[in-house]
Amino acid sequence: MNEENLIKYYNKFNEDKRLTRRRGEIEFITSMKYIHEYLKKGDKIIDIGAGTGRYSVPLSEEGYDVTAVELVKHNIKQIEQKNKNIKTILGNAKDLSMIEDNTFNLTLLFGPMYHLISKEEKIKAMKETKRITKKDGIIMIAYCMNDYAIITHGFIDNNIKESLKTKEINESFHVTPKPTDLYSRLTLEEINELNEITNLKRIKIISPDGPANYIRQALNKMDDETYKLFIKYHLSTCERPDLIGAGAHTLDILKNDK
Repeated sequence: MNEENLIKYYNKFNEDKRLTRRRGEIEFITSMKYIHEYLKKGDKIIDIGAGTGRYSVPLSEEGYDVTAVELVKHNIKQIEQKNKNIKTILGNAKDLSMIEDNTFNLTLLFGPMYHLISKEEKIKAMKETKRITKKDGIIMIAYCMNDYAIITHGFIDNNIKESLKTKEINESFHVTPKPTDLYSRLTLEEINELNEITNLKRIKIISPDGPANYIRQALNKMDDETYKLFIKYHLSTCERPDLIGAGAHTLDILKNDK
């Protein structure tokens, strides 16, 4: 992970704005639907890579005991300004040694897996996530998907030939990140392999944004009634196997059965 450049990036990037635009709002609404599906009264939640609290803040406002771990000091201050009840920790997903084993009922790992480049880094973060989650607790992990990058950056934006020439994309049509890159993109097969290595049991896997990122302009032009219908359509299809992996993001819902 290029930690220095990542901190610079998020000091400028407005994650709240991304998740409140229509395409991002669909991701947020879908993720919250599944979060609530597995939450019970009195559960303790940890949000690793919490950003400015897009998930931590509303969950705390609902009365849950929420801890937010975040790499960027500016984002920590934003969370603290929004909600004084959230416990904040300036930290890295790869090292959660300040947190005791078997502490949380629900663990969210939404941001870090976008930015951890190497397989070893991803495994380290997943093992730490598993360690701090209670037995039979729920872990939700979000990924940026390889196929979305190939379709949009490669073919729609007409960069495919140049990207193959420069080896930014390999002959198997996989984005090949450099250690200095900020984003890592995975296939479903790679996600499955990570689960197997870390011994995490999948409950289900969904596409939290589905086709939303492909039709940004159309979404923005929809009247409110049509937009609500699209959300209803998306929520009815986000578990379909043929749509998982093609969206910009995938949300893997796992059980920590130790």
